[in-house]
Amino acid sequence: MVMAVMLSGCSGQYLVLDPKGPIGESQRDLIYISAILCAVILVPVLIMTAVIVWRYRENNKKVAYKPKWEHSTKLETLVWGVPTVIIIILAAFTIKYTYDLEPSKAIASEHEPVTIEVTSLDWKWLFTYPDEGIATVNYLKFPEGVPIRFHLTSDQAMNSFWIPQLGGQIYTMSGMAMTLYLQADEAGEYYGSGANFTGEDFSKMTFKADAVSNEDYNAWVQQVKSSSPELTMDGYHKLAEKGTSDEQSFSSFPKGLFQQIVMQYMNGSDMPMHHGNSESAGSDKDMGDMDMDGMDKDMDMGSSEHANH
Repeated sequence: MVMAVMLSGCSGQYLVLDPKGPIGESQRDLIYISAILCAVILVPVLIMTAVIVWRYRENNKKVAYKPKWEHSTKLETLVWGVPTVIIIILAAFTIKYTYDLEPSKAIASEHEPVTIEVTSLDWKWLFTYPDEGIATVNYLKFPEGVPIRFHLTSDQAMNSFWIPQLGGQIYTMSGMAMTLYLQADEAGEYYGSGANFTGEDFSKMTFKADAVSNEDYNAWVQQVKSSSPELTMDGYHKLAEKGTSDEQSFSSFPKGLFQQIVMQYMNGSDMPMHHGNSESAGSDKDMGDMDMDGMDKDMDMGSSEHANH
């Protein structure tokens, strides 16, 4: 407990235990349930250890001396029975939450999900909004109370995408497109980061995730479209070079960019990304017409195995 307080820093806020969305809340509940069930075993064992050490110390002549004692049915039943029951209960909860929290499982909602494509780079995050046709770096904005469907990949080393108050980590990997659903139930600014060691500036792979009203979200999209530069393919390759980055926004990006990043190694060798398509989002090039749902079926089968959702 002392270590937890020290690691919490000056904010005094335990992000994982202060969830702001349905996925985060379920994960917090599972943490509490697991901790309580484990405490049912651990606490008595610690207490009994202290009592036994004190009671049967060498100079204590008041306790009975039984050198021939070797078995107690009651004690054996207690020692093996209680942990067995706890493990069965814990397994039942774990199985239930494992299926409930499958990362690619859609969140029940009356609202259509907002799709955001996530690409981890060294050492920055690129977010593309295929429906809105905009892109950002190290900054996310989405409407509150609306499911967010993240498609995730990596164009560099494997990383782990994490917004602690909204849900658990999921890996980003080259040549794979993972899917993660999250939702923020209230407006606010949430901390996001990469949770993997990926080299020199891995600690700077943080981003801000803002949940805002629908009106503010739509106004922000229009502002980005009207005031931000385009992200060209050449611009992307420069962005993908090793190095850190400040927050950036782009009014458009090459059509099918996320799909190209995922598919660039599909021929079994390190094939360079196709450079010919530098058109902005909204064009009808072949790579841009690739269906993400099809990619999910082909490439996301292992998402629950690789996710810490």
